[in-house]
Amino acid sequence: MPLAQPSLWAALVVAGCAGLSALLILTLKPLLIWYFLAQPNARSSHQTATPQGAGLAVVVAMLAGSALGVLLWAPEARPSLLPILAGAVFLTILGAVDDANALPVSWRLIGQTLAALVLVLSLPEGFQLFPGLMPLVVERALIVLGMVWFVNVVNFLDGLDWMTVAQVVPMTLGIAALAALGAAPATIGLLALALLGATLGFAIFNKHPAQVFLGDAGSLPIGLCLAFMLIFVAEAHLAAALLLSLYTLADPTLTLFRRIAAREQIFSAHRTHFYQHGVARGLSVPQVTARVFLLGLVLAGLAITTVFARSLAADLLCLGLGLLATGLTLFVLARGQ
Repeated sequence: MPLAQPSLWAALVVAGCAGLSALLILTLKPLLIWYFLAQPNARSSHQTATPQGAGLAVVVAMLAGSALGVLLWAPEARPSLLPILAGAVFLTILGAVDDANALPVSWRLIGQTLAALVLVLSLPEGFQLFPGLMPLVVERALIVLGMVWFVNVVNFLDGLDWMTVAQVVPMTLGIAALAALGAAPATIGLLALALLGATLGFAIFNKHPAQVFLGDAGSLPIGLCLAFMLIFVAEAHLAAALLLSLYTLADPTLTLFRRIAAREQIFSAHRTHFYQHGVARGLSVPQVTARVFLLGLVLAGLAITTVFARSLAADLLCLGLGLLATGLTLFVLARGQ
């Protein structure tokens, strides 16, 4: 049964992964309370001790949905999801260890770089985002660096209840829609649907005030999966990939440059991201995440529009609108509006 089935099959993948994710969180919650309890501190946004590590359930549900979907519908489809699923498992283990007992930053970066390197080496022969612009080895090295950065920005932004949900849901919806339009491979669309469902199952328990957190066991592999999917979207339509990732890249990157300019210790923990400023200046957590979610839907809509239009003028117009919407969202968050 092919992947390009009507929306019923997509709904089944999403619903199945959501149900499995929720069931696994319920099952694992006593274990998370015992081994992965996040105590509030000066940098925390939560006020009471809350179990983290629910990303274990999210990743298992995503893995199950992706693997079953490929086996049932498209066992020969390419690209193979085996490398990204293996990389997700590796970062889930690394993140779980970090959740239980904080690891040095260097260890985390080494693990993330190894996962990204394996994925880049697994890319199909002839895969290139900028053919003729730079040597292949240089592009692949830049992709590795970009994937590591994306893993980290997703982790940096996982600091409020529903914050990761507010980004992942619109992004995966957009990727799945682009795959349906032929702007991404079918297996990438399947992975997006599986991650969407698993995230929705987690969202039930992460609604403010959260019962559980993703932890690094979830944010690291989710970041890797999103980066992997966006690479294939970028191969078909660069503007769409940029639009889908615009907020997720903008908030942490601008924050990093601001901290460098202020000569702060960039590896030290902080609460100076735009979304954190929003809470500090009077917005409630749901108000902040609602703004990010609505922006994500706008960016996904613009990304889909560029694929329909298929013109340089439309790409530039949509990118301009996306930058404007993102800049406005960052501004209102920074002002607490």
